[in-house]
Amino acid sequence: MGATGLSLHIGLNTVDPDRYDGWNGHLVACENDARDLSVLASDAGYSGTVLLTEEATVDGVTAALRAAAARLRDGDAFLLTYSGHGGQVPDETEGGDEPDALDETLVLYDRQFLDDELNRELARFAEGVRVLVLLDCCHSGTGIEVRDLLTPHALREQFGTEDREQIETVSRLMPVARQGAIYRRDRDFFQELQRELRADGRRADALLISACQDNQLAADGRVNGLFTGTLLRVWDKGAFSGGHRAFHRAIVSRMPATQSPNLHLSGHPAPSFLAQRPFTV
Repeated sequence: MGATGLSLHIGLNTVDPDRYDGWNGHLVACENDARDLSVLASDAGYSGTVLLTEEATVDGVTAALRAAAARLRDGDAFLLTYSGHGGQVPDETEGGDEPDALDETLVLYDRQFLDDELNRELARFAEGVRVLVLLDCCHSGTGIEVRDLLTPHALREQFGTEDREQIETVSRLMPVARQGAIYRRDRDFFQELQRELRADGRRADALLISACQDNQLAADGRVNGLFTGTLLRVWDKGAFSGGHRAFHRAIVSRMPATQSPNLHLSGHPAPSFLAQRPFTV
């Protein structure tokens, strides 16, 4: 009996302004990214779930992840893709595990989903499940780093402007001032959640390819995000034949220096998985 492949594709073109102090986080191409990656996964043999905008709540995403974890066993494959805004919240808990004292977040429809929350859900998968995560969002380090390391020249090169407000409309960065205001509003909630996650202590075995480095912004687009659109061209409807490292290098080679996708190993995914052709069930 062959392996089973399940996939979950999340794309948010807006968020709930009632939960983000009036900000709706409007983007253009994230739902397209989710649909297009769902087609890619289906062609590769995965059975997929797509959550778009209003469906992509914390409860909805968590339920879909747990349903997949309950089904898959050693040798099976799970693919998670996310397109939307990225953000950060301070990690002020004692013994925090973030070197920059920030937890990166996925900006879901009703609230920010911490990277440690995602890790906890992925850690529920059985040992030996091959987990690949694709994130097309900004994970930009601290707000100060975004503004210091992205020079006006670099911003003009990537986005055609150095105006901060314009950049926020064409990148997938949750505005830094908005991040700070919402964190102050929900500080007690996030601190309790961070303490709970730290006490849990589990670490997922997964392979992550993300849209950019911590100090960079991920560009939205008219049809697809810059990262997702480049990934789809490199994949070339299945013509690509290398392993995950070669796939990552091929994507990076087609991206501007101002947005350099990252390859990251969480936990201890099997070397054979890393060497495998992407999207193999």
